[in-house]
Amino acid sequence: MKTTIKHLGRWGQRLAGAAVAGAAMLATHAAWAQVKDLPGGPAVNQTNLHPPVTRIAAEQMWLHNFVMIICVLIFVAVFGVMFYSVFKHRKSRGAKAANFHESVAVEVAWTVAPFVIVILMALPATKVVVAMKDTTNADLTIKATGYQWKWGYDYIKGEGEGLAFLSTLDTAQREASNSGNPPPMDDYLLKVDNPLVVPVDKKVRVITTANDVIHAFMVPAFGVKQDAIPGFVRDTWFRAEKVGDYYGQCAELCGKEHAYMPIHVKVLSQEDYSKWVEGKRKEAAAAADDPNKEWKLEELVARGEKVYNANCAACHKPDGTGAGPIKALVGSPKVLAEDHNVQIQVLLNGQNNGAMPSWKQLSDTELAAVATYTKNAWTNKTGQIVQPKEVLAARGK
Repeated sequence: MKTTIKHLGRWGQRLAGAAVAGAAMLATHAAWAQVKDLPGGPAVNQTNLHPPVTRIAAEQMWLHNFVMIICVLIFVAVFGVMFYSVFKHRKSRGAKAANFHESVAVEVAWTVAPFVIVILMALPATKVVVAMKDTTNADLTIKATGYQWKWGYDYIKGEGEGLAFLSTLDTAQREASNSGNPPPMDDYLLKVDNPLVVPVDKKVRVITTANDVIHAFMVPAFGVKQDAIPGFVRDTWFRAEKVGDYYGQCAELCGKEHAYMPIHVKVLSQEDYSKWVEGKRKEAAAAADDPNKEWKLEELVARGEKVYNANCAACHKPDGTGAGPIKALVGSPKVLAEDHNVQIQVLLNGQNNGAMPSWKQLSDTELAAVATYTKNAWTNKTGQIVQPKEVLAARGK
């Protein structure tokens, strides 16, 4: 009797555990059921290519469907003949196996037929591939540089020439991911602080390269995917035919933060794009600080906190404690060093074979601010101030 009760207790525990697991699964399913399709991005339970918004993407989808139809027809024909032959000439019906070889007609048929099929697929595919590589006569040229783990955009030709900025995953989304229990959201890990902005119905040439490892610039709705390789310059192009927001990601495994390197392209009307360019120019002018200006400690710390959260917190964590191979900044000898050039050189040139990337793309004031912030944040209360002119001088060494 005692043994029976004991066994019932075990079964009860198992059933209770299964009930809890089932309830958790249902709760998770109910939570994620709130997630909707993201216009210009992934859809819930998506099984097809993204809806195209460029001519190239539309051609790619047509090719995909065309080749799929040919493959299905071949599958049906081959397996249909095979199953028919097996059924029609089965031994139970008294069929006798034939003994023949070297049928010229069959040899010609199975040589010519695949050749014709390949040509039928190759002709339209070649036309699309050639069009994909034609980056001439672009209205706008943008350089997209991959960093671990963000994108840098430089407008080098056309309206907006001279603009440059970094595009980083939204801090709130990163924190949600780090929590291990992110709330349902349609644009999860796709929201950035500075999207790439382009005008509608204009040919945009994208030059890709990378600062550290191989990345890949991919926006499915545009039919664009181009590797970004350190030391090499490659290019692709698109012409968006619809105003809206379109999303992509780095499509090359580029390190532990690979999942946190989204691409957000905002396509505006020509009028709105011109207004955006004008606004960005004003922002750039306001941010163009005089590197010889003397800053106060509290001013640099306030600005440095923003720079840190946008660029450094991803690896070193918001509290500066680091994680795994990422060094902690709290109590770091290089951060606390009275010789400011020690930390400045790390910021300018990186270290540990790119594990700590170079941040030369940031301004002298931004680097001075983030250095000052890390020297005075958390428990690093050194009271030291790194002035922009120190960074300027270090660049020239």
